Amino acid sequence: MASSNGGGVLSSGNFGEVRVETVTKVYEKEDKCQTVLQDCSLYVNRGKLTVLMGPSGCGKTVLVNLIAGYEKPTSGHIYIDDVPVTGPGPDRLVVFQETALFPWMTVYSNVIFGCRVQGLNKGELKERAELILRKVGLYEFRDKYPSQLSGGMQRRAELARAMINDPKIMILDEPFRGLDAMTRQLMQEFYVALFEEVGRTNFFITHEIDEAIFLADRLVIMTFQPGKVKTEIEVDLPRPRDFRMLALPRFMEIREQAIELLYEEAAKAFAAGSKTAYDLVGALVARKGICKRTK
Repeated sequence: MASSNGGGVLSSGNFGEVRVETVTKVYEKEDKCQTVLQDCSLYVNRGKLTVLMGPSGCGKTVLVNLIAGYEKPTSGHIYIDDVPVTGPGPDRLVVFQETALFPWMTVYSNVIFGCRVQGLNKGELKERAELILRKVGLYEFRDKYPSQLSGGMQRRAELARAMINDPKIMILDEPFRGLDAMTRQLMQEFYVALFEEVGRTNFFITHEIDEAIFLADRLVIMTFQPGKVKTEIEVDLPRPRDFRMLALPRFMEIREQAIELLYEEAAKAFAAGSKTAYDLVGALVARKGICKRTK
């Protein structure tokens, strides 16, 4: 849905859809080949929030790079609105887990950077910037530099910089990773409210299961290497959402289903020697035990 605030400045309602068809990605290094993705097929619905999960090493970030056009698949095809992806484009914008704000620029200058490069006239640029800065709660901080902002405020500035360009598709690769628990929860609430107001197609990567279910319209779980879609879960929780949702029986049912599926793949990653899978396996075992005790 497009926002009625600001005459559509935040969203034109021209949302995109992504179709990944039997994509394989192989990396060659020192005469060795590593197949990260194999026959991976995925559909990202128009105007919906699709969340992707899977153990470390399953190819989540590689898939982000392929959809963004930063890399090309070894085989298979990726389409945006039935148009093949051959490289980066303004219809897709990525927010990564590492901050990409320019430290020598103010919040305002960071937010308008892309539009200014594109030659947007100053009047329209100012209108867009002020609206989006108010929407993300940073208008009063527009003259501050990134080093003067908290982690959560930096994340909001990056969301604003992406949204001001009105992309058809927002791609977010673990954007809240590294934030403290309280700030992360606040950012989840902020982000889901922003999505519900503005809309737009969102493809969101996370390793946090509660975050995934809280945000998603559809949850996609990948297999361990070589990565492909293991299953998809429709998250039929009502919108608008707030954190009271986490106590709903339906939320618990979806979480238990997702935990079982993720545990199988995390265990494979752990058995293959993935150190990062160790913590995930332990967390999932604990949660599996909790779920069983509450039955």
